[in-house]
Amino acid sequence: MNTTERGHFVQGIRDCLPTLLGYIGIGGAFGIVGASSHLSLLEIALLSLLVYAGSAQFIICALFVVHTPISIIITTTFIVNLRHFLMGLAIAPAFTSHSLRHNIAIGTLLTDETFGVAATKLTRVDKLNASWMHGLNLTAYLCWLLSSIAGAMLGQWIKDPYALGIDFALPAMFIALLIIQLHQQARSRLIHMLAVVGYTIIFMLVYSYIMPSHLAVLLSTITAATIGVLTSR
Repeated sequence: MNTTERGHFVQGIRDCLPTLLGYIGIGGAFGIVGASSHLSLLEIALLSLLVYAGSAQFIICALFVVHTPISIIITTTFIVNLRHFLMGLAIAPAFTSHSLRHNIAIGTLLTDETFGVAATKLTRVDKLNASWMHGLNLTAYLCWLLSSIAGAMLGQWIKDPYALGIDFALPAMFIALLIIQLHQQARSRLIHMLAVVGYTIIFMLVYSYIMPSHLAVLLSTITAATIGVLTSR
Protein backbone atom coordinates (compact mmCIF):
# COMPACT_ATOMS: atom_id res chain seq x y z
CA MET A 1 0.00 0.00 0.00
CA ASN A 2 1.56 3.30 -1.09
CA THR A 3 1.44 6.54 0.88
CA THR A 4 -1.65 7.85 -0.93
CA GLU A 5 -3.64 4.67 -0.41
CA ARG A 6 -2.53 4.54 3.22
CA GLY A 7 -3.86 8.06 3.64
CA HIS A 8 -7.24 7.02 2.22
CA PHE A 9 -7.30 3.98 4.53
CA VAL A 10 -6.62 6.12 7.61
CA GLN A 11 -9.32 8.58 6.53
CA GLY A 12 -11.75 5.67 6.30
CA ILE A 13 -10.89 4.76 9.89
CA ARG A 14 -11.53 8.34 10.99
CA ASP A 15 -14.85 8.53 9.15
CA CYS A 16 -15.97 5.35 10.92
CA LEU A 17 -15.32 6.69 14.42
CA PRO A 18 -18.68 8.51 14.84
CA THR A 19 -20.53 5.23 14.21
CA LEU A 20 -18.62 3.21 16.79
CA LEU A 21 -20.97 4.14 19.64
CA GLY A 22 -23.69 2.17 17.88
CA TYR A 23 -21.39 -0.82 17.39
CA ILE A 24 -20.23 -0.75 21.00
CA GLY A 25 -23.75 -0.48 22.39
CA ILE A 26 -25.43 -3.05 20.15
CA GLY A 27 -22.40 -5.37 19.99
CA GLY A 28 -22.14 -5.36 23.77
CA ALA A 29 -25.87 -6.04 24.06
CA PHE A 30 -25.53 -8.97 21.65
CA GLY A 31 -22.71 -10.41 23.74
CA ILE A 32 -24.89 -10.18 26.84
CA VAL A 33 -27.85 -11.78 25.06
CA GLY A 34 -25.59 -14.50 23.64
CA ALA A 35 -24.22 -15.31 27.08
CA SER A 36 -27.74 -15.44 28.54
CA SER A 37 -28.68 -17.82 25.69
CA HIS A 38 -25.98 -20.20 26.95
CA LEU A 39 -23.63 -19.62 24.03
CA SER A 40 -19.94 -19.93 24.80
CA LEU A 41 -17.49 -17.07 24.36
CA LEU A 42 -16.07 -18.84 21.29
CA GLU A 43 -19.54 -19.29 19.75
CA ILE A 44 -20.38 -15.62 20.30
CA ALA A 45 -17.08 -14.58 18.73
CA LEU A 46 -17.64 -16.88 15.73
CA LEU A 47 -21.14 -15.48 15.18
CA SER A 48 -19.72 -11.97 15.06
CA LEU A 49 -16.86 -13.05 12.79
CA LEU A 50 -18.86 -15.15 10.33
CA VAL A 51 -22.42 -13.77 10.41
CA TYR A 52 -21.56 -10.14 11.24
CA ALA A 53 -25.16 -8.87 11.19
CA GLY A 54 -26.60 -7.39 14.36
CA SER A 55 -30.31 -8.11 13.91
CA ALA A 56 -29.64 -11.58 12.49
CA GLN A 57 -27.38 -12.49 15.41
CA PHE A 58 -30.06 -11.52 17.93
CA ILE A 59 -32.56 -13.65 16.00
CA ILE A 60 -30.15 -16.60 15.92
CA CYS A 61 -29.87 -16.44 19.72
CA ALA A 62 -33.66 -16.35 20.11
CA LEU A 63 -34.12 -19.32 17.75
CA PHE A 64 -31.29 -21.24 19.38
CA VAL A 65 -32.91 -20.98 22.81
CA VAL A 66 -36.10 -22.66 21.56
CA HIS A 67 -34.12 -25.39 19.75
CA THR A 68 -35.11 -24.33 16.23
CA PRO A 69 -33.79 -26.58 13.41
CA ILE A 70 -30.63 -25.29 11.79
CA SER A 71 -32.31 -25.10 8.37
CA ILE A 72 -34.90 -22.64 9.75
CA ILE A 73 -32.19 -20.55 11.41
CA ILE A 74 -30.21 -20.31 8.15
CA THR A 75 -33.30 -19.45 6.08
CA THR A 76 -34.45 -16.80 8.55
CA THR A 77 -30.98 -15.22 8.66
CA PHE A 78 -30.87 -15.12 4.86
CA ILE A 79 -34.26 -13.40 4.61
CA VAL A 80 -33.45 -10.84 7.32
CA ASN A 81 -30.22 -9.92 5.52
CA LEU A 82 -31.69 -9.63 2.01
CA ARG A 83 -31.39 -5.84 2.35
CA HIS A 84 -27.64 -6.23 1.83
CA PHE A 85 -28.33 -7.00 -1.84
CA LEU A 86 -29.98 -3.59 -2.14
CA MET A 87 -27.14 -1.83 -0.35
CA GLY A 88 -24.56 -3.59 -2.49
CA LEU A 89 -26.37 -2.66 -5.70
CA ALA A 90 -26.67 0.94 -4.57
CA ILE A 91 -23.02 1.41 -3.75
CA ALA A 92 -21.44 -0.73 -6.50
CA PRO A 93 -21.33 2.06 -9.15
CA ALA A 94 -18.99 4.04 -6.88
CA PHE A 95 -16.32 1.32 -7.22
CA THR A 96 -16.49 0.44 -10.93
CA SER A 97 -12.87 1.53 -11.39
CA HIS A 98 -11.62 -1.00 -8.82
CA SER A 99 -10.90 -4.70 -9.26
CA LEU A 100 -13.29 -7.57 -8.55
CA ARG A 101 -11.14 -8.53 -5.56
CA HIS A 102 -11.66 -5.11 -3.98
CA ASN A 103 -15.37 -5.17 -4.70
CA ILE A 104 -15.82 -8.61 -3.12
CA ALA A 105 -13.95 -7.47 -0.01
CA ILE A 106 -16.05 -4.30 0.21
CA GLY A 107 -19.34 -6.18 -0.25
CA THR A 108 -18.41 -8.85 2.29
CA LEU A 109 -17.98 -6.36 5.15
CA LEU A 110 -20.63 -3.85 4.08
CA THR A 111 -23.13 -3.09 6.86
CA ASP A 112 -26.02 -0.70 7.37
CA GLU A 113 -23.71 1.73 9.16
CA THR A 114 -20.81 1.70 6.71
CA PHE A 115 -23.30 1.94 3.85
CA GLY A 116 -24.79 5.01 5.54
CA VAL A 117 -21.38 6.66 5.86
CA ALA A 118 -20.51 5.82 2.23
CA ALA A 119 -23.89 7.04 0.94
CA THR A 120 -23.41 10.32 2.80
CA LYS A 121 -19.97 10.74 1.21
CA LEU A 122 -21.46 10.01 -2.21
CA THR A 123 -23.62 13.12 -1.89
CA ARG A 124 -20.39 15.10 -2.33
CA VAL A 125 -18.41 12.90 -4.76
CA ASP A 126 -19.18 10.54 -7.64
CA LYS A 127 -16.62 7.81 -6.86
CA LEU A 128 -15.21 6.30 -3.68
CA ASN A 129 -11.72 5.00 -2.99
CA ALA A 130 -11.44 1.28 -2.19
CA SER A 131 -8.77 1.84 0.47
CA TRP A 132 -11.04 4.36 2.19
CA MET A 133 -13.88 1.83 2.19
CA HIS A 134 -11.60 -0.91 3.53
CA GLY A 135 -10.56 1.35 6.41
CA LEU A 136 -14.20 2.12 7.13
CA ASN A 137 -15.33 -1.53 6.96
CA LEU A 138 -12.44 -3.06 8.89
CA THR A 139 -12.76 -0.55 11.74
CA ALA A 140 -16.46 -1.36 12.09
CA TYR A 141 -15.78 -5.11 11.83
CA LEU A 142 -13.14 -5.15 14.56
CA CYS A 143 -15.21 -2.90 16.83
CA TRP A 144 -18.23 -5.17 16.49
CA LEU A 145 -16.16 -8.27 17.26
CA LEU A 146 -14.46 -6.77 20.31
CA SER A 147 -17.73 -5.29 21.62
CA SER A 148 -19.48 -8.67 21.30
CA ILE A 149 -16.70 -10.41 23.20
CA ALA A 150 -16.66 -7.71 25.89
CA GLY A 151 -20.45 -7.95 26.23
CA ALA A 152 -20.25 -11.71 26.63
CA MET A 153 -17.62 -11.34 29.36
CA LEU A 154 -19.64 -8.68 31.19
CA GLY A 155 -23.00 -10.38 30.68
CA GLN A 156 -23.00 -12.02 34.08
CA TRP A 157 -23.25 -8.58 35.72
CA ILE A 158 -25.77 -6.95 33.36
CA LYS A 159 -29.13 -8.69 33.49
CA ASP A 160 -31.23 -6.22 31.47
CA PRO A 161 -29.21 -4.25 28.85
CA TYR A 162 -32.34 -2.54 27.49
CA ALA A 163 -32.95 -0.88 30.86
CA LEU A 164 -29.75 1.10 30.24
CA GLY A 165 -31.04 2.44 26.92
CA ILE A 166 -28.07 1.18 24.90
CA ASP A 167 -30.46 -0.35 22.37
CA PHE A 168 -31.24 3.17 21.15
CA ALA A 169 -27.63 3.89 20.15
CA LEU A 170 -28.04 2.30 16.71
CA PRO A 171 -31.30 4.06 15.71
CA ALA A 172 -29.88 7.36 16.97
CA MET A 173 -26.82 6.92 14.77
CA PHE A 174 -28.97 6.25 11.68
CA ILE A 175 -31.06 9.36 12.41
CA ALA A 176 -27.88 11.45 12.61
CA LEU A 177 -26.59 10.04 9.30
CA LEU A 178 -29.94 10.77 7.62
CA ILE A 179 -29.99 14.37 8.89
CA ILE A 180 -26.44 14.95 7.64
CA GLN A 181 -27.28 13.54 4.22
CA LEU A 182 -30.47 15.60 3.87
CA HIS A 183 -28.72 18.77 5.04
CA GLN A 184 -26.24 18.56 2.17
CA GLN A 185 -28.87 18.42 -0.58
CA ALA A 186 -30.17 21.23 -2.79
CA ARG A 187 -33.77 22.26 -2.10
CA SER A 188 -35.28 20.46 -5.12
CA ARG A 189 -33.37 17.24 -4.42
CA LEU A 190 -34.19 17.49 -0.71
CA ILE A 191 -37.91 17.58 -1.47
CA HIS A 192 -37.52 14.57 -3.76
CA MET A 193 -35.61 12.57 -1.10
CA LEU A 194 -38.17 13.40 1.59
CA ALA A 195 -40.91 12.25 -0.78
CA VAL A 196 -39.12 8.89 -1.21
CA VAL A 197 -38.90 8.56 2.58
CA GLY A 198 -42.64 9.24 2.73
CA TYR A 199 -43.32 6.61 0.05
CA THR A 200 -41.30 4.09 2.05
CA ILE A 201 -43.32 4.71 5.20
CA ILE A 202 -46.64 4.44 3.35
CA PHE A 203 -45.71 1.21 1.56
CA MET A 204 -44.32 -0.22 4.80
CA LEU A 205 -47.66 0.37 6.53
CA VAL A 206 -49.58 -1.17 3.63
CA TYR A 207 -47.34 -4.20 3.13
CA SER A 208 -47.14 -4.96 6.87
CA TYR A 209 -50.82 -5.90 6.78
CA ILE A 210 -50.30 -8.65 4.22
CA MET A 211 -46.79 -10.01 4.91
CA PRO A 212 -44.18 -10.39 7.68
CA SER A 213 -42.45 -7.16 8.74
CA HIS A 214 -38.99 -8.15 7.45
CA LEU A 215 -40.41 -8.75 3.96
CA ALA A 216 -42.48 -5.57 4.19
CA VAL A 217 -39.32 -3.55 4.89
CA LEU A 218 -37.54 -5.06 1.88
CA LEU A 219 -40.44 -4.70 -0.54
CA SER A 220 -41.36 -1.17 0.58
CA THR A 221 -37.73 -0.10 0.13
CA ILE A 222 -37.60 -1.57 -3.39
CA THR A 223 -40.93 0.02 -4.36
CA ALA A 224 -40.06 3.47 -3.00
CA ALA A 225 -36.56 3.36 -4.50
CA THR A 226 -38.03 2.45 -7.90
CA ILE A 227 -40.42 5.39 -7.72
CA GLY A 228 -37.53 7.60 -6.66
CA VAL A 229 -35.46 6.58 -9.68
CA LEU A 230 -38.34 7.06 -12.12
CA THR A 231 -39.16 10.53 -10.73
CA SER A 232 -35.59 11.72 -10.17
CA ARG A 233 -35.62 13.96 -13.25
